[in-house]
Amino acid sequence: MEKNKSKQKVVIIIPTYNEVGNIKTLVKAIAKVKKSLTNYQLQILFVDDQSPDGTGKAITELAKTRTYIKLLKNRKKAGLGHAYKKGMRYAIDKLGAEIIIQMDADLSHNPAKAVPMLALIESGSDLVLGSRYIPGGAIPADWPPHRKFLSLAGNLFIRTTMLNFKVTDWTTGYRAIRTSLVKHILPSLSHSAFDGYTWQIGFLVKSLEVGATIGEVPFLFIDRTHGHSKLGSEYIFNTLRYIMKNRLEKILNHRIFKFAVTGGIGALIQIAFLQIYRSLMPFQVAFFLAIETAIISNFIFSNLWTFADRKLKAKQVPAKFVAFNLASGGSILIQQVIAILGERYIGFYNLFTLPIIKFAVDTGTMFAVTGILVGMFWNFFAYSKIIWKKK
Repeated sequence: MEKNKSKQKVVIIIPTYNEVGNIKTLVKAIAKVKKSLTNYQLQILFVDDQSPDGTGKAITELAKTRTYIKLLKNRKKAGLGHAYKKGMRYAIDKLGAEIIIQMDADLSHNPAKAVPMLALIESGSDLVLGSRYIPGGAIPADWPPHRKFLSLAGNLFIRTTMLNFKVTDWTTGYRAIRTSLVKHILPSLSHSAFDGYTWQIGFLVKSLEVGATIGEVPFLFIDRTHGHSKLGSEYIFNTLRYIMKNRLEKILNHRIFKFAVTGGIGALIQIAFLQIYRSLMPFQVAFFLAIETAIISNFIFSNLWTFADRKLKAKQVPAKFVAFNLASGGSILIQQVIAILGERYIGFYNLFTLPIIKFAVDTGTMFAVTGILVGMFWNFFAYSKIIWKKK
């Protein structure tokens, strides 16, 4: 008994729905691997969605002679993600799991690969993916061309959209996970949108967002020989929808995007108020007041939106507003210096004329664009490092 207490508890969670033809073979294969995992206390937790083919009954029979097999029954078919969420909570709260392995019931995931996956967990990974797209991994050679294309192109699309090429297999369902990561991630995936196959991509995205260490182990994906695949067109649609929604939210919430929008609003305000002020006062005064109005607008939007996570306290506002004016003035000065130096040492001349339409780009235009870009860089640096400095 003392020896077992030192073993890490691993729970393999297997969602099932109409998998009666695969259960005995799968349990036999896992049992063989279990014997080799002498440093772990391994259990199998099946989560069945009321399979009408007798899957639950078959599992119950096997559990009579194998105490390491557990069965959770859902009242109705609730989806892959729902099964994993329910299974993970049970594995942690009731079985004391320290590591969880996700595995399909259709024999597409070779249980023997759990050994190198657990080794990567031991070496420091928080989440280990069984990957079909790294050396040593593969998809079935007899898949028709369209299915191979969808698999490869789908993963490439996700990798490109997420701007992450370190992870090769974004949709794999074969995974080993530290329960510390599971506890951290589960609350953010409680929404019913993650009750289906979106669970797989959602869990991986959330893991990356919290800085989890991801490892990958190659494995050969094997097509099922019993039963029918549960994947449908909604799997592709929901996965792509989630990925696009996630990336759009990231872009819209990115500080640089907010900085650009704030600057654009400020530019429009400057133009609008210049017209108003010109009708009331001399041009030079109107020009100065229009700039200051835009600066006030930028300061307010920056404090309430762009840098909302570093929002200034009321007593800080006066001094920071002065600093904001100086920083904005610095941007204007930078633009003027670049224009003057460019005119003096390079001069104005046409760089090129676009074909078909007569449109010439001269060095003066290039100086102006360069000055604006450098000025924007200066502003962002000053705002983020000085005015709204991270505490």
